[in-house]
Amino acid sequence: MLKKVCVLGGSGFVGKHIIAQLVRQGCRVKVLSRSREKHRDLLVLPTVEVISTDIHHPPVLEQHFTGQDAVINLVGILNERRDNGRGFHFAHVELTQKVLKACQHNGVKRLLHMSALHADEQGPSYYLRSKGEAQTLVHAASDLQVTSFCPSVIFGPEDSFFNRFASLLSMTPGFLPLACASTRFAPVYVGDVASAFAQSLNNPHTYGQNYNLCGPEIYTLKQLVEYTAQQIGLKRKVIGLGNASSRMMANMFQLMPLFKPLTRDNYRSMQVDSVCDAPFPAVFNLKPKSINEIVPTYLARKGYRQRYDTLRRRARRT
Repeated sequence: MLKKVCVLGGSGFVGKHIIAQLVRQGCRVKVLSRSREKHRDLLVLPTVEVISTDIHHPPVLEQHFTGQDAVINLVGILNERRDNGRGFHFAHVELTQKVLKACQHNGVKRLLHMSALHADEQGPSYYLRSKGEAQTLVHAASDLQVTSFCPSVIFGPEDSFFNRFASLLSMTPGFLPLACASTRFAPVYVGDVASAFAQSLNNPHTYGQNYNLCGPEIYTLKQLVEYTAQQIGLKRKVIGLGNASSRMMANMFQLMPLFKPLTRDNYRSMQVDSVCDAPFPAVFNLKPKSINEIVPTYLARKGYRQRYDTLRRRARRT
């Protein structure tokens, strides 16, 4: 049984759920993070050690992979500072190369790798191409026991999908213009993704496999945003933009210095539907949860807050 696991990207949304499941399995987990003190929720978990360090520095990986049974690489970015692919290549490809080398030097045989649905070296976006290149690299490492995972958009408390659209909807005056509104998604619950990672750790049947992970239902982006508005109790008209207008919106938001709700590369990625060709992999023996089972439990709080703020603003005007 593999018991000592080093996790990169473990302080993120998905990572925290995976670590919680690994702890329940009796694993000792080492989490490499930029800032240990920002993740006190991990520090309270038994058998979890959080270390502040720079994971892009090869000697750091060499040091912390020593004595580990397995490594999990969850590192990924959705946006880069400039639209040239260098940020994606650094985060996805160069880091993966360093991880592979450190695993091989330290005799770590087991590697779980987070990829992306439809990752492809010939894909339409820098994001998908860099994820595809990294996926090719890990599966080409014949001396490692690799399993990779390609999820559709992941939802759950603190997600950056439904929560982000809830915030955007709360700031709109009555309608929301939506780029790439007809792109299809099969949202998958973070707990199901975490379970797939945790179950595969000690399952030899998953060695060398790449798993697409999708939820049980398919929606267009417009349907998901309308669903979000309904859950938080806002009446908003969602206006789907055509291809030219969507591209224009991406070009406009690309120029924003900090908050970028849509980038050119996001637009290019959404030219491909984020759906699976097959059901959730049977090897994990679970029925994936739908958005209706989970999303209302956390978006409802935003709805209550939104209604409270509205009532407070009205009270001030009277």
